[in-house]
Amino acid sequence: MANPTQASPALDPHGNAPGVKPAHIKEFTVRSVVVAIIVAAIIGGSYPYIVMKLGFGPNISVVSAFFGFLALGLVFKDYNRWENNIVQTAGTSAGQTAFLCVLMAAFDMLAQDGTLNFHLSSVQAFIWLTISGLLGVLLAVPMRQHFIVDEKLTFADGVAAAETLVVLDSRGSDGTAAARSMGLGTLFSALVMTLREDARVIAAAWYRIPELFAFGDLGAKMNFGMSWSLLSLGSGMLVGMRVNTSMMIGTLISWSVLPPLLLQYGGIDELVRKKVLLWVMWPATGMLVAGGLTALFLRWSVMVATFKNLSGKSIRSDEFPMQWVIGGSVALTVVLVIFQKISLHMPIWMTLVATGFSLILMLVSLRVLGETNWGPISSMSNMMQAIFGVLAPGQVLPNLTASGITGSIAAQSEGLMQDYKTGYLIGSTPKYLTYAQLIAVPVGAAAVSYVYPLLRDTYGIGGEHGLSSPTSTRWAGFAKLLSGGLSALPHGAVEALMVGTALGILFTLLENTKLKKWTPSPAGFGIGMLVPGSAIVAMFVGGLVGEAWKKLAPKNAELHMTPVASGFIAGEAIVAVLIPILVTLHLLKLQP
Repeated sequence: MANPTQASPALDPHGNAPGVKPAHIKEFTVRSVVVAIIVAAIIGGSYPYIVMKLGFGPNISVVSAFFGFLALGLVFKDYNRWENNIVQTAGTSAGQTAFLCVLMAAFDMLAQDGTLNFHLSSVQAFIWLTISGLLGVLLAVPMRQHFIVDEKLTFADGVAAAETLVVLDSRGSDGTAAARSMGLGTLFSALVMTLREDARVIAAAWYRIPELFAFGDLGAKMNFGMSWSLLSLGSGMLVGMRVNTSMMIGTLISWSVLPPLLLQYGGIDELVRKKVLLWVMWPATGMLVAGGLTALFLRWSVMVATFKNLSGKSIRSDEFPMQWVIGGSVALTVVLVIFQKISLHMPIWMTLVATGFSLILMLVSLRVLGETNWGPISSMSNMMQAIFGVLAPGQVLPNLTASGITGSIAAQSEGLMQDYKTGYLIGSTPKYLTYAQLIAVPVGAAAVSYVYPLLRDTYGIGGEHGLSSPTSTRWAGFAKLLSGGLSALPHGAVEALMVGTALGILFTLLENTKLKKWTPSPAGFGIGMLVPGSAIVAMFVGGLVGEAWKKLAPKNAELHMTPVASGFIAGEAIVAVLIPILVTLHLLKLQP
């Protein structure tokens, strides 16, 4: 390793002991900032295709770390992991901003079918994403102490990014062994992703890996089976069996038990996955929100202590100043109110209400991400749509706009917290990571505002052909559905929401007793109901592999398991990013 005293994340995947950066090392340098901006532009420009093609955004942190290594590590002999962390942080921020291309697509879908007589221009999108993205970063800053330091939540993608940074900066026998393990995991994952049927890269490959091993006819319809995704497998190895098992229970209920019952008793009129999702998302989201808020309430004293420490004179010089957080948040909220009033015709009170609720939903989102490695951005945004279905029934534009605020704040806060986890593990300075995030937000907003119209005009949005963007389809569909108020929801959905809320509270209360070992994680349970079952099954298998490895060869697992799991995450994510870049540059053509 570059610093022999530096603890590797492989030795402590949950971050129980923070890393230490040598005093003489500089991280926020001119070269790291310049490369960070370049990588942010690349990620921001390539991510929209990925999100709208795959329906989700793969881990962009490890991809950014590899790009940073290519730009820094192969050019400068005195390159270090802390400089590269500035680069990967900026890339993550730009990717989280670019994820909101799904909102831009939702606007276009509603305009295409005549629901909205409104067009979101590239300039409007840039300003909107920049303001709300910067606000999301600032609102998340105080949560670092609570989620990363005090509660030590896993944030598996942050662990993978830390492992990537350490391995790319390795020295010595342990570092070489870890680097070899991660390299092999990365190559194998990239190969699997390239040969998968859904990648459609190599037409004449001697063997095509199926995208899904479905569990029967119902499994095929519900996307419930085993996904051949090493990214999901690696995530399961890092998350832990309690959360994996909770997600597995949720996915069994959502995609195996409930669909026939919903069809039989009138919850749905057709056995189609998107209709089942429209029903099950309500109890699942109720469980996520109720569980997250109950956990925060039970830890209220810790939260209060966190804010007292951050606002007191004892705040460390390496923290982002709380005065800037408060002043910046107020200023950005005022600017957001003005912009949405003038440009998006959103009443002032609606923007203020949406921002306030978004802060609450952000806290829920961070807890869920920390436990499960799935960021429930769209679910939290759909919850905001439900709130505005009550507050502003019949108004589609405010409904979609309010959900956009929630989505942007949640996306940026999730990215920042993953970066804080990475920084905690390797000893980066928190305020510099925050600077990198703030710098990258407008870069990502500019990239997606320029690239999205090109993708829309080239490939088309929605339908069986072109970029289907399932998240956008659900967002737009919810806006139309909820314009009629909660009464427009599927039969039994409101009652299911109440049941999910009650279970979320109950499970969270039981988590704080001696029964925790036998109590499902409400975050894991809820995510398991929402995420495609094929991904959850793969994560569960990954968890079993990790547990078996630790039981059979504990010392070997301590050295190699986190690098291998991180490589599994990195390989698929890198291919998922590189394919659309090569397609855009006309260096690769996807096969039909």
